[in-house]
Amino acid sequence: MVLMMVPGVLFLLFFFYIPILGNVIAFQDYQPFLGIGGSEFVGLQNFISLYDNPDFWNAFWNTLKLAAVQLLFFFPIPLILAIIVDSLVSNKVRRTFQSIAYLPHFLSWVLVITLFQQMLGGAGFVNNTLEAMGTGPIPFMTNPDTFPLLVVAQLIWKDAGWAMIIFLAALASVDVNLYEAAAADGAGRWRRLWHITLPALRTVIILLLILRIGDILSVGFEQLILQRDNVGAGAAEVLDTFTYYAGVLGGDWSAGAAAGLAKGVVGALLIWGANTLAHRFGEPGIFQRKAS
Repeated sequence: MVLMMVPGVLFLLFFFYIPILGNVIAFQDYQPFLGIGGSEFVGLQNFISLYDNPDFWNAFWNTLKLAAVQLLFFFPIPLILAIIVDSLVSNKVRRTFQSIAYLPHFLSWVLVITLFQQMLGGAGFVNNTLEAMGTGPIPFMTNPDTFPLLVVAQLIWKDAGWAMIIFLAALASVDVNLYEAAAADGAGRWRRLWHITLPALRTVIILLLILRIGDILSVGFEQLILQRDNVGAGAAEVLDTFTYYAGVLGGDWSAGAAAGLAKGVVGALLIWGANTLAHRFGEPGIFQRKAS
């Protein structure tokens, strides 16, 4: 078992933990040809420059807006799908439903965006149908005002089926005798759902919510960068794309690293806060506090 863990541990070590050391360039005027050792140390100057940069704040507020929409609309969908699948009597129907729901997860974002473009784009199926009916085309893919809803719709279509796996696993551990006893006492479908199913999923829901809150500032780099030109940077620029354009393409590596580090620190604080709140509600969370 230990040997089977070695590849995963090495992957995390070389691609996640060792690169953390590179965050030192957020405190330098980093020049690639000089390297970390030869670049000038500037302290918090890069963070001060971010504070005065309107593009950074535009990316920051866009990130929060998209994260809030995703948390509000995407997070409950896998739970609802899991409850629906678990309630299906026929195993054949259940397996068919699961397969259909899982499949989009294995498609790349390039293909997903292309499919949405073919369906909802200016020359897509929906707008062609609307024009044939005498209704003008609707800019589903290019409207900055409705872009957050488009993003969450794409995310639901692609990943909701995959995300419900954990909830299905939790539902599989619920004793069916509880449902039978509740039904014998006259409890209907909704009462069984409220008093048996949801309490059984409470720990899993809180755990996943904590992890989601910690990752809330990561709203999908590939998904957004593919659509950035369609709606403009004012609507689609987030912290991840800002880091890419400012640091990699713009050559300001220190600013990009500072933005990424700030995002990581905020994410860590959100995890700590959400975990503390879970402890207040009597849930274990993702890590335990030291006993006093």
